[in-house]
Amino acid sequence: MSKLYSHMDIAKIKRRENIAEYILYLWQVEDLLRALQFSPEAIYSQLIAPRTDIAEEQRHLHLLWYMDIVNLLHEEGKDEKGHLEHTLHLIADLHDLHLRLMELPAGARYRTLYARLAPQLPALRLVLADGDMSDTELCFRALYAAMLYRIKGDGGKGAVTDTIEYISPVIAELASVYGKAERGEIDLFKDA
Repeated sequence: MSKLYSHMDIAKIKRRENIAEYILYLWQVEDLLRALQFSPEAIYSQLIAPRTDIAEEQRHLHLLWYMDIVNLLHEEGKDEKGHLEHTLHLIADLHDLHLRLMELPAGARYRTLYARLAPQLPALRLVLADGDMSDTELCFRALYAAMLYRIKGDGGKGAVTDTIEYISPVIAELASVYGKAERGEIDLFKDA
């Protein structure tokens, strides 16, 4: 029998295993909390109470985790839209890694994948960018938009869905290298 996981547990696992999935997952939790209008009662009744795998004495920890996210959204003025600074800082870290991989020998595979994506970015930027945004953040916004299209049952349109096949391998490689570097499994300054 497979173990059921709460949002809190899933976030911890994703953070450890795949930084890109973690970021997208937190964005989804943000939108879910907005849909519940940040109501502790609604969060508890919709996200915690129905879960039979969460021990009664652990339920308050899960509610606190959601409410921490709610409080951060309030503090950052992102009640209606936007993403937590925490995830935006992680994307900035990933963009820094992107810039290093564009230069270092360890980035040879990444550069090949990115070369396929680069010509698609101007059209994507016209659709999704609002202001100055790194290519890495643009890719995350496209992945999230495509995920929302799938959830809504809408295939998506134009530049977003047309570029996912190019974006996914780039972000997957970037997340993989990030995880390996974070765990000390690779040295970016040595040959690949």
